[in-house]
This record gives sequence, structure tokens and C-alpha cells, in this order.
Amino acid sequence: MNRIKTKRKKLTRKKTPFIYRDLSWLSFNDRVLQEAEDPTVPLLERLMFLGIFSNNRDEFFRVRVATIKRMVRLGRKGLDLIGQDPVEVLERIVEFSKEAEEKFERVYTDVLLELERHNIFIINEKALKPDQARFVKEYFHDEVLPTLVPIMLDSTRKFPFLKDKSIYLAIKLSRNLKKPLHSLVEVPTDVLSRFLVLPQVGNKQYVILLDDVIRFCLDEMFYLFDYNKIEAHTIKLTRDAELDIDNDVSKSMLEKITRSLKKRKIGQPVRFVYDAEMPDETLDYFSKRIKFIGSDSLIPGGRYHNFKDFMKFPDLGRKELIFPSRHPSNHKDLPQGASMFSVIRKKDIMLHYPYQSFHHIIDLLREASIDPRVVSIRVTLYRAARNSNVMNALINAIKNGKQVTVVIELQARFDEENNIYWGNRLQEEGAKVIYGVPGLKVHSKLVLIIRKESHKLVKYAHVGTGNFNEQTAKVYSDKSLLTSDPRITDEVEKTFQFFENNQNIGSYKHLVVAPFDMRRKFLQLINNEILNAKKKKRAEIVIKMNSLTDPELIRKLYEASRAGVQIKLIIRGICSLVTETEGFSNNIHGISIVGRYLEHARVFIFYNGGDEKYFISSGDWMIRNLNHRSEIAVPVYSKEIQKEMKDIIQIQLRDNTKARILNKRQDNRARAKTGTVKVISQDEIYKYFREQALTKTKTRPHN
Repeated sequence: MNRIKTKRKKLTRKKTPFIYRDLSWLSFNDRVLQEAEDPTVPLLERLMFLGIFSNNRDEFFRVRVATIKRMVRLGRKGLDLIGQDPVEVLERIVEFSKEAEEKFERVYTDVLLELERHNIFIINEKALKPDQARFVKEYFHDEVLPTLVPIMLDSTRKFPFLKDKSIYLAIKLSRNLKKPLHSLVEVPTDVLSRFLVLPQVGNKQYVILLDDVIRFCLDEMFYLFDYNKIEAHTIKLTRDAELDIDNDVSKSMLEKITRSLKKRKIGQPVRFVYDAEMPDETLDYFSKRIKFIGSDSLIPGGRYHNFKDFMKFPDLGRKELIFPSRHPSNHKDLPQGASMFSVIRKKDIMLHYPYQSFHHIIDLLREASIDPRVVSIRVTLYRAARNSNVMNALINAIKNGKQVTVVIELQARFDEENNIYWGNRLQEEGAKVIYGVPGLKVHSKLVLIIRKESHKLVKYAHVGTGNFNEQTAKVYSDKSLLTSDPRITDEVEKTFQFFENNQNIGSYKHLVVAPFDMRRKFLQLINNEILNAKKKKRAEIVIKMNSLTDPELIRKLYEASRAGVQIKLIIRGICSLVTETEGFSNNIHGISIVGRYLEHARVFIFYNGGDEKYFISSGDWMIRNLNHRSEIAVPVYSKEIQKEMKDIIQIQLRDNTKARILNKRQDNRARAKTGTVKVISQDEIYKYFREQALTKTKTRPHN
């Protein structure tokens, strides 16, 4: 152990301040929990944030904790790979998780009390009135019982396989002077709603969870057995979700991913969560039978698990308890009924979701699919909706004789099966499908449309920060640049040529492309600000992204701060850089914004001696994005769009309600309010684009 600590010390380069990524992520998820705690958030939305927190935490254990456990098994090599003692990191994660679980339970209890003040009661089986009991019994027999498969554990030598993402009732049947019996029942949330809305009584509304419906009717399931007491407690197992992709060159990537997906379902357990009220002897029985021994990831919880289901809690017709409905604006320069090509040919367009409509992208692809002058469409696909209008437009283009090429990334975590489905579907329709690039994840968000105009080929391109997914575009804050500028479109074409022929890398003057030159170009841009600061010129950088963890770029930002460059960070998730630290980051100030929408866009602004440079990007500043992914950052040359981007950034930097300070303590302290004006940046940005669209409509001439 001493050798490990010595080695870890050696890895700390000149004591550079650095927050380990997974601990920073836990701090981010605490910001999500703060939204559930916030009494100004509509009440049913607070339940949704509890669901988001729970879902985030599950994925964290499935992916990150599973990875750290692998590092523990590797010993010193694992330490070298992550730069810290993985055993120590695991201990801190478990400690943080237990504290978060206690806070979660407190918040949930507070929300329940507040719901009751609004005459909404989430009740368990012990609180059912006679009429409600009859309703539950009827529902149980008609809908629930046919889906249940109770397993009697004492009569089987092999413990049944526990599925990831599922919840189970661990049941103990006590018998007079006899050995107790144990059973396991999966709660069938994959086929039934987790919530049963009971008949309203006066102005009071009641909801019971499916778990409690089953608890209430346990005696009708186990009537065959001689028992005098039944106890049921919820348990859940979280499994390693990392895909193990072998190096067999005789297999295609599609074959490898398909095979790995089957293995994922039986991944190693990384966390066992149980109801803290479960008696010790029952916990001991189940943990031993599951062969989950040890306390490192044995997590006591409340009566209910899988709170992710609360993301789909019924609204009960109580519109006043959810966020007010918002309809995205149409872009001011994209009127309905006009050709999008005619607009983009004249000027660059930037779309800002969810404030503006994603349907503009679908409209562009639909127009391209039927336009006789369009020759070809090329698209990268990372995550698409299951019922995707984007994919339907591409299929329509194929049927209309267009050449359609789709680069599909099979390693988009938890979307692999969906992407395999769309790859097969597109191939069946006649598209050319490229399953990524060996050794790289294709994470860039690109469209290239080639159109014949006046006897020449004209290119139109999309470069964005988010996925071509009309569902997530309703809640993810992203940006799309639409352009016919040859400086951009020619280089987007080079990128697609690389996807088709991996030897054909090409050179890029305008696009910033990972893994080829993104790191170098951003270092160069920071160095330019350092040079200006040393010359006593104004030097500023604004960085907005999801995660900032790359050690080299963090050290360069520290160097810039020491030189006098003023740096503002808006980091939604992980931030390994430590802000406002004497001698390193005095001039670096950071905030994180968690609100109604998921801040997903990546924006970079460099003052550049007054001739500001603006970029949007598909990638964060993480080693994986810069070194192991295909990512694209695109310069924004339009002065009109630059002003729009700066306006939005300034609104976010003024946020004094949802913004949290990023600091060494990771305490998610709210910013001190200055003045009397309350600024919720997402609300202000919505108003900004709404007013912009209305102003344009008023000034547009009528036919």
C-alpha cells in the first residue's frame, strides 16, 4: 500500500490542482439533486429531478465505478491508468454516495409532504381504504399477476440471474417453528407503469407504486405455503455496462458489438442496493446467495429503488405543478413554405435548441429528399430517436434516387442496439452504411448535401453540437450551423472522405478536427491569448462545455491565468480544473447551470486582440474526445451569429438563480445575487428567441 501511495504522489505533477473526474461528476449529480430540493421548481418537476438523479447515479455505477473496479484488479497498472489509487477513489465514491442517498431520502420525504399539501398522496399498501383496496386487488388480478414469476429460492440450488436496471422484491415467509422460506419476484416495470393512479376521492388524488400493489397482494400469490408473516423488501443489482470488444480481425465491428451486447447483460455486479429496513438476517441471506460479499458497494437505500421511473410520473392533470408548456420558435430567417437551400445559399444560419425548432433540420432533409437537383446526402449518426423522422427522410431520399451515405457509430453507449437497427434498416433500403472508424468513435454531428445548381455542384453542410434526435432536441440545449460557405463545406466533404477511406486524412484550415489537430489548434488559440496578455493587451477566453478534464489543456489554462488572461467557464458536468486558486487560477471563474434543459452545447470564444474567434464543437476537452474520437469544431464567421452567441453567453454569465459556483470545495454554492433582478438564464434565452421571431414576423412583408 505504501508503494502505491508513493507512486501516486509521483504522478501528481508539481502539485497542479486537479479534481478527479468521478468525484467532480458526483458533485454535478448533487446539482441535479439541488433542483429536486428547490421549492421554486414546480412540484412534479421536482419528482422528475429525483428520477434524473437516480438514473444518472445508476449509469455512473454501471460505467465509471465498474471501470474503477477493473483498475483495482489491475493493481499498479490500474493506478498508472487513472493517476490515483483506485481503492481510495472507490472509498470516496461510496462515502459520497451514502451521503447523497441520505440527502435524496430527505428531499423525497419533503416532496411527499408538499404533494400532500396539494392533495396528492403517494400511498403504500398499508394506507389503502376499502374502496381503494378493491380497486388494487382487481388491477392486480387483471394486469399484474399474469406478469409475475415468483421463484422459490430454498428449493433451487442456483440463484436466479438478476437483471441490470430491474428491481426485485426479496420476500421472506416466516413459519411457526419451521425454517423460513425465501422468494424473489421481479417488479414488471418493463411491461406495466410503475404508478397506478387510484380513483379520486373528492379533491384528493392518490397514487400507489407497482411495488406496493404486489406487496398488498402477496398473500394471494403465496397461499399454498404455511406461513404466519410475509416481509418484502426491494433490492437492485447494478452491473458492469462496459463493452468488451475483442481484437479478432476476422469479425466485423457489427459482429463484435452484437456479441458484446449479449455479454453486457451478464456483466459483473458493481453495486447491490437494498432497503435499509431489511432485517440483517434477510440481507445476509440474499447477499450470500447473490454472492455479493463486502461493503464497498453494498448500498442501503429507502423503501423504493429505480427512482428513474419518477421521470415518467403521471401529471394527474395538474398543469400548475409542471413547467409551463413552451413551443420552440421558428428561426427568424426560415419562414414556412420557403426553400431552405435558397436561404442558406445567401447566409449562414444557426439553430439553438430547444429554443428554436429542430423541425428545421427535418425540413432540410425532407426538402433534399425530393429536390430533383440534390445528388447526394451524407450524415453521421451517433444517437437517433427510435421512431426517427430524420431516418425516415433519409429513406425517402433513397427512394427518390439520391445517393445516401450514413456513418453509424456502433459504440454509442446504451444506443448500440438502436443504431444496429437503423444500420440494418438503411442498408435494406439501399443506403451506403459505414460502421464508424477502427479505433475511433465518430461523435461529430455532420450533414453534407450536394446539389446541382447552374451546371455546377454546390455543397450545403450542417455542423452541430448535438445528435440528430428530435426527442432529445426538446430538452438538450444544442446548436447547429447550416452553411454553404465553401471554406466549411469543402472541409466537411474531406471529413466524409476520411470516413470512407481511413487513409485519406486530409488537411484542415477552417474546421478543427479531432483526433488530428483539435488539441494543437486550441492550445495555439490559448497561447495567442497568453502572448497578448504578456503584451498588456486585453486577453479573454470563454469556454462552455459539458466536461473539462484534459490535463494538458487544464495546465495551459492555468498558464494563461497566470499570464493575466481572463477566463470564464460554463461547465455543466465534470470540471477537473480548480478555479480561483492562488498562483494557478486567480483569473479563472467557473459556473455550472442545471435547469429545465440539459446544457449540452460546446462554445469557445477567444478575444484574439479584438478580432474575436467563435467556435461551436461536438466535443468536450477530455482525453477521449481529443485523442480517441472524431470530433469537429467549426468556426463561426457570420458577425450576426457571433453577436447572437455572445448575447446568449452573457445571459448565462448573468444567471443568479440556477448558476452554481465551481470551486475546490465542490459545495455547489449558489452565486450571490447582485441587484434585485432575478435572472434564470434558460428563461431569458427563451424570451430572447421568442422576441426575435415575433419581431421578424411583424417586419416581414405580407403577400
